[in-house]
Amino acid sequence: MEEILAKLKELNIKYEIKNHIPVYTIEEMDRLGKDFFNGACICKNLFLRDQKGKRHFLYVLREDKTANLSELPDKIESTRLSFASEERLKKYLNVEKGAVTPLAILFDKDADVEVIFDKDLLKEDVLGVHPGVNTKTVLIKSQDLIKYIEANKNKIIYI
Repeated sequence: MEEILAKLKELNIKYEIKNHIPVYTIEEMDRLGKDFFNGACICKNLFLRDQKGKRHFLYVLREDKTANLSELPDKIESTRLSFASEERLKKYLNVEKGAVTPLAILFDKDADVEVIFDKDLLKEDVLGVHPGVNTKTVLIKSQDLIKYIEANKNKIIYI
């Protein structure tokens, strides 16, 4: 987490941290309430792989959207998608299940992971994402999150 916060500072990105009980799902985040997060749009983050395990994707979407994994491959020119293993999650993003975050893209040194970004998130002023642990949430402007991902040179696919 410290490396992530240091990178935000290095990029001159302003953010706010909210401390809370451990949360593993969007439903648990919702129980904390919108007011707790100052009305920020909480992001749902899914770490996926293609059928052969050659391509890896971090799908970032609005908390209230359902990820349609059967339609997604056509939109991103991929083979069938499935959830990546916890081993792959650790290898590429250095986080545990329940703490998946676009901020962990920092640990993808070779920029292998492609970020699938829900265009509706660009309409939101502030987004809420974990900083690599599920006991804190970083509130960050949507454009600053894009800037952070671009600084790591990962491909972003907007859908």
